[in-house]
Amino acid sequence: MQTTIKSPVSFSGPGLHSGQKATLTIRPATAEHGIWFARTDVAVGDRMVPARWDAVLRSPLCTRIENSSGLQVSTVEHVMAALAGCGVHNALVEMDGPEVPILDGSAAPFVRGIMQRGLRDLRAPVRAFEIMKEITVTDGEASATLAPAETLIIDFEIDFEDRAIGHQRKSLVMNNGSFARELCDSRTFCRQADVDAMLSNGLALGGNPGENAVVFDGDDVLSPGGLRHSDEPVRHKMLDALGDLAMAGAPLIGRYTGVRAGHSLTNTLLRKVFATPGAVRMIVCDEDTAARLPGYGLVWDEIPAVA
Repeated sequence: MQTTIKSPVSFSGPGLHSGQKATLTIRPATAEHGIWFARTDVAVGDRMVPARWDAVLRSPLCTRIENSSGLQVSTVEHVMAALAGCGVHNALVEMDGPEVPILDGSAAPFVRGIMQRGLRDLRAPVRAFEIMKEITVTDGEASATLAPAETLIIDFEIDFEDRAIGHQRKSLVMNNGSFARELCDSRTFCRQADVDAMLSNGLALGGNPGENAVVFDGDDVLSPGGLRHSDEPVRHKMLDALGDLAMAGAPLIGRYTGVRAGHSLTNTLLRKVFATPGAVRMIVCDEDTAARLPGYGLVWDEIPAVA
């Protein structure tokens, strides 16, 4: 069955790029509602923004969505990953500002908040998008692929000059709570040179190494406390990928392979999938198929303590 959160849960803090403080509240929603964001700070006009691939304004730094009136919500990828990873199909995400709070830079606070409230079953079957044809998009050395599979699998590979990051590769089957166990506490990361460039352009105003981001410089991890995982960067890229794939509008069944891919390329991939005849079909999940979706069977003890 489709699910929603049992009761509202709120989070507050600055946005990573704007530095503007906002409060985000995840509220229950009815069956077939999907995931929508609502800007409560907007008094006039359409304040509802769909969490959907065709509402994404492609950006390399974050996932930003916009409605037909031009109202935007940015940096939605971590809360979207948490909703997908916890198996939430329907929710209204209210915000009193333009950017999702960065919190600790991972999805773990959202996961813990959702799980504290618990999920409620709704009287409607789960629908999912099943990938039927392999589709690939590229941008220079970066690529992103969706191919047929029996469940959602995420493969990711990164390669950075900074030796503290270097070459990392990881693959996970995204069912049986693997998102919560393996990925949700991995924080956003960047190189010191990127931080300097973003600050000079008025971005990353809410970033704080050690609190909500991991900063690398050559051989060094500059953030106090070091890493939560030796391969935290590639894990975070997989977290981002799950959040970006959740913009499909329903759970995806297929194998995603990202090589140096980012938010923009993953959205380009979704756009190509939905534009290619026969590449994807919507199915009504039976019990066995639903049990292979992210979030099914997740229990509290699987959520990392760091959250």
